[in-house]
Amino acid sequence: LRDFLLVYNRMTELCFRHCVCNLNYRLLTGREESCLDSCAARLVRANHRLMGAYVGLMPALLQRRAAEHGVPAGLPASPEPAPDPAES
Repeated sequence: LRDFLLVYNRMTELCFRHCVCNLNYRLLTGREESCLDSCAARLVRANHRLMGAYVGLMPALLQRRAAEHGVPAGLPASPEPAPDPAES
């Protein structure tokens, strides 16, 4: 949620600074509104492409990191094995 809000806030600020040039009116002009729509659409598409690349690369990065630490891929690293409840 934090990452989403950071991206949303950054996108809002960028598009506002780029598109809104007159603060004398309460409502947006038609030109400002269309600029904001296209700016937001561009940034959303770019974010989707980045997330797609991240999701595609992440499994390979996790496997390489696990191999560097000597942990079998897909298993979380744990410092000590959990005690067996039957031994108690």
